[in-house]
Amino acid sequence: MITLKNLDFSYKRTAVFKNISLEFKEGNVYGLLGENGVGKTTLLKLICGLQFPNAGICKVDEFIPQERNPYFLQNIFYLPEEVITENTTPENFINKLGVFYPCYDYSYFLNLMKELEVDHTKKFDAMSYGQKKKSLLACALSLRTDYLLLDEPTNGLDIPSKALFRKVILQHSIDVNNSTDAINRINRTDAINRVPTIIISTHQVKDVENLIDPIVILDHDEVLLNATFEEISSKLYFDYGSEKSDDALYTEMIPGGYINVLPNKFEMESKVNVEALFNAVRNNKKKIKEIFEN
Repeated sequence: MITLKNLDFSYKRTAVFKNISLEFKEGNVYGLLGENGVGKTTLLKLICGLQFPNAGICKVDEFIPQERNPYFLQNIFYLPEEVITENTTPENFINKLGVFYPCYDYSYFLNLMKELEVDHTKKFDAMSYGQKKKSLLACALSLRTDYLLLDEPTNGLDIPSKALFRKVILQHSIDVNNSTDAINRINRTDAINRVPTIIISTHQVKDVENLIDPIVILDHDEVLLNATFEEISSKLYFDYGSEKSDDALYTEMIPGGYINVLPNKFEMESKVNVEALFNAVRNNKKKIKEIFEN
């Protein structure tokens, strides 16, 4: 589990986080949302030990990320939005990287590259931006780490590629690491049987709407929301109708009418719309906190 408690972080005199507390539980695909500049990328870097907090606690299982313990590092991987690579092939790139990760699975890498429709022998410089993004995603997944942090992974992908992205992430999130390659390289049975925890930081909510659960909505000095879809639908009602509601926390025009986000006073079921949810939370921070604390 990832635990942040009373965490502060700043770049020189610019505060990013003030007294943030948050937990990411094992085995989930989290959606990390927030307005530009709230520190989503910084949070991922704090979790993997690339940035150090000014105060407070950041722990991943029993490890403190900033201590850079080798056993910690081999079980977490951060894939940034932009990666500078040598002009080599994805196959050469991952084989060099994989020696640092005991659960690295070469056969799984090849399967992922095939699934994502990219040639593993083609050099990065000869690839389109989208092909390179998919190649690096295959590399990241094939390391089979317990924790995987993805920053804007769907940027630059076309519509078919976004569908493939969702497919491989879903398969990965439910596929316990039982590969022969990994078992031969490590004696830790707990690592083999552990379901990965994935955090996806994104602005492209529609790309991952049917993939992420729970959802974390971040602000500089507080976590506005950390809830599962089940919790959200029990607290909020998403009304898809022909009229605006005066009682709505957020209203948006959609084809054929409106979507209204309302407090779920009558415990009715509805389909969560993540974009509407985000806007409802952003515009009603205090009210949303009251609703979810009750």
